[in-house]
Amino acid sequence: MTDYQIQASSRRCASTGREIRPGEAYYSVLLEEGGTFTRRDYSESAWAGPPAGALGFWRTRLQPGQAPRRLPIDDELLLECFRRLEGEHEPGKLGFRYVLALLLVRRRRLRLEDSRREGGQEVLLLRCPRTGDRLEAVDPGLSDDELEAVQEDVFRVLGWE
Repeated sequence: MTDYQIQASSRRCASTGREIRPGEAYYSVLLEEGGTFTRRDYSESAWAGPPAGALGFWRTRLQPGQAPRRLPIDDELLLECFRRLEGEHEPGKLGFRYVLALLLVRRRRLRLEDSRREGGQEVLLLRCPRTGDRLEAVDPGLSDDELEAVQEDVFRVLGWE
């Protein structure tokens, strides 16, 4: 299983290198680079929109006088990341997408309607109750330990640990 070494907020603008100050709003972007997921932070003044290939982005604020805190879970961000990873076949991305699907089902943003076997793997058949879209997620057959590690990676990448 791939281990993603990604920090929470860097507290430094990826574009200018300037430190993001307490109280300042900034943007975070999730990218896939060289087979791993990377988070980059951008000051509001340097923000020109998400870079090409971004899997998702969100706006947040560095709280004054506080240690880094867990950001609230953004269901739309989870769903957008899930959709952008559709059609990926690399094992790390399959595991990441599968964990996103499980989180979205747990948060009732997707409904598990059925499953089928395809090529020796289980495929979850999902539906978005809001849009009616039908989606699929391949179960990569992760062990419990691997599943937990990927879940931790998802939380770490999105800054939720």
